[in-house]
Amino acid sequence: MDRTDLKTPINKKYIRYLLIFLVGGLVLAWLINTPPGLLGKSDAIAYAVCHRISSHSHYFGERPFSLCARCTGQYLGFIWGFGFQLLVAKKRSGFPSHSALIIMVSLFLIYFLDGLNSAIHLYPGLDHLSLYQPNNILRMFTGLGFGVVISAVLYPLAGQTVWNEISPLPSIRGPRDWLILLGGGVGIGLLILTGNPLLTYPLILISTGSLLFLLTVLYSVIWILIRKRENSFSSLKDLIWWGIAGFGSALTQIALIDLLRFILTGTWSGFPDY
Repeated sequence: MDRTDLKTPINKKYIRYLLIFLVGGLVLAWLINTPPGLLGKSDAIAYAVCHRISSHSHYFGERPFSLCARCTGQYLGFIWGFGFQLLVAKKRSGFPSHSALIIMVSLFLIYFLDGLNSAIHLYPGLDHLSLYQPNNILRMFTGLGFGVVISAVLYPLAGQTVWNEISPLPSIRGPRDWLILLGGGVGIGLLILTGNPLLTYPLILISTGSLLFLLTVLYSVIWILIRKRENSFSSLKDLIWWGIAGFGSALTQIALIDLLRFILTGTWSGFPDY
């Protein structure tokens, strides 16, 4: 047998050990240098992407959620939509139909307009330009809708990149699927509005976990493209090491932004209220 036949699995084995060592070290360093407790770690994840203005956030007792109301809805909507497709669509990786695009564009425009209207209120003297008084309920529900849109784009995109055998059928098929997705999104929003700590506590952790998962999926796909391994996987088991690489990249991004923001502000809290 040619020696080169033995090198590949050995090299791959060492690369995997190195990957585990690097990602494990990164996780340990991040855990040590971020605020204590589950909610503290949740805050540190959110800190990398969200302004965390307390007046724009729902509250868990006397502390604001890790993510603002809009981002909370956005990432909960994403994980709900992605999880739904993972369960029912499997390897269906077609993009939504033309009629579904109308729904997606509408949800995006509502999200964008509400965000723009809310942003106007951050600047004194521009209030007269706003269409209405922004509030956290609108921020959350528009975020939920847009989160579903993100999942409707990312799920088929990832599937078309990863699987060696895919179905061209849309991952979200017909009005029934959209009713379930949007109805579920409304249900999630209503759970948050109950203010029940038994519901809101896990939802806070799920929202920031969803953010980390979203980045992990994106970076995993990027690594697969960089290594030119697209359309070469047949099961989720085949993606474990690529997922670890994606997770490490996602946590690296979060850690670097955390570090930069903490150096600039000196606090783990959100930006000053307006």
